[in-house]
Amino acid sequence: QKRDGRVVPYEEDKIREAIHKANNEVEERYRASEGLIEEILEDVQQEGRQTQTVEHIQDMIEEHLVEHNKYTLAKKYIVYRYQRSLLRKSNTTDESILKLIRNENKELAEENSNKNTRLASTQRDYIAGEVSRDVTRRLLLPEHIAMAHDNGVLHFHDADYFIQPIFNCCLINIKDMLDNGTSINGKMIESPKSFQVACTVTTQIIAAVASNQYGGQSVNIKH
Repeated sequence: QKRDGRVVPYEEDKIREAIHKANNEVEERYRASEGLIEEILEDVQQEGRQTQTVEHIQDMIEEHLVEHNKYTLAKKYIVYRYQRSLLRKSNTTDESILKLIRNENKELAEENSNKNTRLASTQRDYIAGEVSRDVTRRLLLPEHIAMAHDNGVLHFHDADYFIQPIFNCCLINIKDMLDNGTSINGKMIESPKSFQVACTVTTQIIAAVASNQYGGQSVNIKH
């Protein structure tokens, strides 16, 4: 079972390759023989008749190496495993972004029927969202929240905007702004004297609010 929850067939060659890479990093006297490698693979396969996680299989390999006094090799394998873990964490968005560019990300394509994922402008928006999700999950959320989201215990909304210090929906106090004036982009706008100017100011206010948040807006002259 992969780290993302996918269940895939057991691939012995990948495990053998990982051990060989660690083998090549140590002196010959510390290396595992082909016989020992085959023994490890056989034991992993025997236990792997039931679904096993990647981490459990890697733990088994380390235990076998230590049991056969291959401490130096076990250390190299642990370092290799750690480096692979860092690489995964640093490249978590590559595949999702490439799928988006190739228009193969069905989840995003169906997420919002108002957005055409073939358009360059839409793709740029979604790419920014993918980066935000990645940073949010790895760096901003407490680990237990991120794990709960990954395991489907809860759903953390709007992770695609979470890295920015902005808020969601807004009920605009348009009456106060029209009655007493307001400030947009640091410029004071006086209370409008005509209906036409009031409509123009209202649209400017809505545009300014939209530039500083990511959710919907409600406008009611009574508020």
